[in-house]
Amino acid sequence: MPIPALIDGWSRFRAGRFREQRELFARLHREGQRPQFAMIACCDSRVDPAIVFDCDPGDLFVIRNVANLVPPYERAGSYHGTSAAIEFAVAVLGVKHVVVLGHAPCGGISALLADALADTAELPFVSAWMGLARPALAAALAAAASDGEARQLLCEQHAIRLSLQNLQSFPWIRERIDRGALRLHGWHFDFRDGALALLDQQRDRFRPAVPPAEAGGGS
Repeated sequence: MPIPALIDGWSRFRAGRFREQRELFARLHREGQRPQFAMIACCDSRVDPAIVFDCDPGDLFVIRNVANLVPPYERAGSYHGTSAAIEFAVAVLGVKHVVVLGHAPCGGISALLADALADTAELPFVSAWMGLARPALAAALAAAASDGEARQLLCEQHAIRLSLQNLQSFPWIRERIDRGALRLHGWHFDFRDGALALLDQQRDRFRPAVPPAEAGGGS
């Protein structure tokens, strides 16, 4: 059964952007996808990476899950959706950059801070998944921030750091980093004011992104 709001949106897309970019879609069909960037982002419906970064189809390989987490490398178990997508992006598509994109306010991180995921009977899959972020929670609490919003931001940022650390546990990622074929990035987006912060991995701190025009790179 059709969903009117979505069918209306598809109709506008087909009459507008699809028609305007028909040659782009035809080329993507002929040549396949060759994105240079993979982005690991949250499932949150308020943060769509392709919209935030104004990307065309084929520009961005997006991997989304609850709280933009990356599990450590391991081959036990049967289902590794996030790891499989990362493997495809890096080993098959050959992306040059992997970005972990956290955001504020993240519901998964809020629930973790509030200890709202303790009852695994209620949300067993979410609870197990968010258990990956407990080291980020511990780091945020150790910072002893008294303000709840400050703790939330710290935990979101530490979750990004944790995902970057876990990415480097994948041997084929580590090998590509070592030979300069791949770079990892940690970014944090706040949809309340549109601000973007970038992790300076050498100094281990987030700093505001500056648009090229404001940085003297444009007119």
